[in-house]
Amino acid sequence: MASCVLSTTLVGVRKRKVKCKAVSESSQGSVDRSVYQGAFGPWTVDPKDVREVVLYRSGLVTAASSFVIAASAAFLPDNFAFKEIIEQNLNLFYLIAAGGLGLSLYLIHIYVTEIKRTLQALWALGVVGSLATYVTLAQPAGENLVQYVLDNPTAVWFIGPLFASLTGLVFKEGLCYGKLEAGILTFIIPTVLLGHLTGLMDDGVKLTLLGSWMALFVIFAGRKFTQPIKDDIGDKSVFMFNSLPEDAKKALIEKLEQRKVQSESQEDTLQ
Repeated sequence: MASCVLSTTLVGVRKRKVKCKAVSESSQGSVDRSVYQGAFGPWTVDPKDVREVVLYRSGLVTAASSFVIAASAAFLPDNFAFKEIIEQNLNLFYLIAAGGLGLSLYLIHIYVTEIKRTLQALWALGVVGSLATYVTLAQPAGENLVQYVLDNPTAVWFIGPLFASLTGLVFKEGLCYGKLEAGILTFIIPTVLLGHLTGLMDDGVKLTLLGSWMALFVIFAGRKFTQPIKDDIGDKSVFMFNSLPEDAKKALIEKLEQRKVQSESQEDTLQ
């Protein structure tokens, strides 16, 4: 598993690099009893961490499954009964997928809080835009939301933020864990939406990219359950540090600096 190097700013004092990499504990939800040395001290995986990671991954599976089922209608023949059932429930699949994505964005571990809040804000904006589009435009026209967006490309402006939040999530996963499918999705998702919005992409290309999106999304969500639980936690000591009051942060930084000086002094003495 590839490593992810993230820079964490220490309240105007200094910068440290936190390297997060996979270890060999179980990826099936069991509690890892190991003690890990983080950037700001030791930490362990507790049952709450395991629950959050499992829910995070379950949200991704929910979003991927709902998306794939809904999108499969584009590839099914018109006289196929299952296609009609899907098309009659596109709003439901859209709602379930958005809910699964929202759950994952709520539980995702990102060191920089502002980035996490931005992704969550994009999700919320996309949900509001989707609801407004359905209530004010799609429903009066007698269409479901998905079909309305297909028939009216400019509606991508209203639902786009929702997919932007998904793009941000897969970008983070690709960056941190070197997941090829996540990296490719980072480009496919906005390409499909922009191609539809601008009208510069013909239906054949859109279908090809949509099929790739479906396959890669399933692979991405499924492979999350093959990762160790620790991967999706990251360096827990960073989050513990961020939750401290400012005076406690300063005290901890000073303590770590003193330890570093003492350690360097001991090394010089031994040499």
